[in-house]
Amino acid sequence: MRIVIAGGHGQIALRLERLLAARGYEVAGIVRDPAQGDDLRQAGAEPVLCDLESASVEHVAGILQGADVAVFAAGAGPGSGIGRKDTVDRGAAVLFADAAERARVRRFLMVSSMGADAHHGGDEVFDAYLRAKGEADDHVRTRLGLEWTVLRPGSLIDDAGTGLVRLEVQTGRGAVPRDDVAAVLAELVETPATAGLTLELVSGSTPVQVAVKDVAGN
Repeated sequence: MRIVIAGGHGQIALRLERLLAARGYEVAGIVRDPAQGDDLRQAGAEPVLCDLESASVEHVAGILQGADVAVFAAGAGPGSGIGRKDTVDRGAAVLFADAAERARVRRFLMVSSMGADAHHGGDEVFDAYLRAKGEADDHVRTRLGLEWTVLRPGSLIDDAGTGLVRLEVQTGRGAVPRDDVAAVLAELVETPATAGLTLELVSGSTPVQVAVKDVAGN
């Protein structure tokens, strides 16, 4: 199985790349800075250079050609302004979904955010972020050619993962280690029965594998 991850140098993406490579999958991570390539190689992933803020759908579809799964884990990141929330968190996600559909990549995972809502009010940067993520999620869910799953983690923390989570359509507010987000994504890659679901994720008491099986109806 070949898996292509947008935002390949992100904190969740690097964790996910290590997990997927350890399972024997062929993993590629899209980055725009060639200096990040060594970090991806150390994680077991092939770095692919591409700026999703300026690339065409055709170019990204070419990168995705032959992939079995596409994962959008890119983000403008803390410190970025409202403009980049739109061009990365919304625009790049829309582009990546459209490219995946064009390349006939069936499985698509979207790393979103709890509270994402295209109609969220407010003028602060975080308000713009939640709107951008909500608009991106809405777009992904209209792509009939994709077997999509949208994952909305709570507040991300760097504590070591526990492997115990709460994964439901609605969990309520909470925090979750990035380790556990990556672990859930790795399970979602292997669980296409979760297609069509938008799921919230926080720390909890259920082992990751069990939580994913539960939402998949297995």
